[in-house]
Amino acid sequence: MISIGMSTSCNFPMGVEQSFRLARLAGYDGLEVMVTTDPVTRDAGALQALSERYSMPILSIHAPSLFLTQFVWGRDAQVKLERSAELAAQVGASAVVVHPPFRWEANYAKNFERIVRQTAQNSGVEICVENMFPWKVGHKNLKAYAPSPDPLDLDVDAMTLDFSHASLTGRDSLEYAMAMGDKLRHIHLCDGKRSVHDGNLKDEHLLPGRGTEPVAEVLQLLAENSFTGHVVAEVGLHHVRNPRVRLDMLVETAAFAKKHLGQEHATREPLAVGAGPKINRKTVRQNKKAAKAE
Repeated sequence: MISIGMSTSCNFPMGVEQSFRLARLAGYDGLEVMVTTDPVTRDAGALQALSERYSMPILSIHAPSLFLTQFVWGRDAQVKLERSAELAAQVGASAVVVHPPFRWEANYAKNFERIVRQTAQNSGVEICVENMFPWKVGHKNLKAYAPSPDPLDLDVDAMTLDFSHASLTGRDSLEYAMAMGDKLRHIHLCDGKRSVHDGNLKDEHLLPGRGTEPVAEVLQLLAENSFTGHVVAEVGLHHVRNPRVRLDMLVETAAFAKKHLGQEHATREPLAVGAGPKINRKTVRQNKKAAKAE
């Protein structure tokens, strides 16, 4: 059965433990840990302890590929990827998600395909290159990624499909998934309804079914073709301040995935009825402070 996970980014800027608890409450099968300035996201021992406490496997690690994380594990993008793979192996995750190189990471970009393949071989973990999107300011296209934001243009063995990024690019996700074929190994479950060609610059990460991408059809395709990767919710909830509403939205996302993957019944029993996600205010303040400092 296809595992349905939740990214810790869904719960930003809350702490990692709150993400484990929230994923368990919402009925997910596991977690994707996005490596950030929060030291817990880089501590294999702490992550394993949380995984055991909440009976929540760590399915994947998201390498620190964002501006927010540009100083995490230094400035060398190859080192960041290698350490992400090491962390994944230590916590039992089977995949690492990584973005294509930024244009200004010249040496990394030049050797990216070799680095990805070598890191996968050395770690025994799949390195799934995520589809990104063109940057546009006014009527001018900016080449932010090199050699391309599209993993289909790269010689890589495993890919991640992000529906919001596909929307920004103006791509039909079903056609995209079919073009990726057997190299499609990981899904970032979300949605979008705007593209940069319409003047939109916002990476929406809507709940699946609330945008215009054929998310349901892609999930059905995966189920029909015995997909063995993970489907991980990566929806933007940072603007949702009410913890109960946030939980409801994550439950809705998990239910959408289960329905269209043909999993009519919950794959995991939630915690006790009435148990709500606890919020560590100190951790939230620390994460917000770190984000502003970046």
